[in-house]
Amino acid sequence: MGLDSGADDYVTKPFSPRVLRARVKAALRRLEAADRGIHAFGDCEVDLDRCELRRGGEAVALTALEFKLLTAFVQHRGRLLNRAQLLDLVWGSATFVTDRVVDNHVVALRKQIEPNPVEPHFLLNVRGLGYRFDG
Repeated sequence: MGLDSGADDYVTKPFSPRVLRARVKAALRRLEAADRGIHAFGDCEVDLDRCELRRGGEAVALTALEFKLLTAFVQHRGRLLNRAQLLDLVWGSATFVTDRVVDNHVVALRKQIEPNPVEPHFLLNVRGLGYRFDG
């Protein structure tokens, strides 16, 4: 119930001070990684400062547009983004491209980040509305 209410972690009574200290250190490490611009999901890490995606510790080659798209999703994690919003965030409002371009790049990005791109867990399609990143 605590996790559903927004808690990141919890410790049940009785607990040892060693377990509490380890949980606090883990929370501080996660906070430090977020401050450095590193976002982790599944076996992937996105380092926004270095413009790098690592999967299983190995660097993954992305095109500039794929990385911009991934950055937009990571920065708006959990929120629905429609195609028009993605076009503005990634391509810019001055560029004229069709909505299908977004769909094609999402398919390519899924191949890089999803364990099974046919059944995505992180980059989800909300039918008729857009995409949501749940990583």
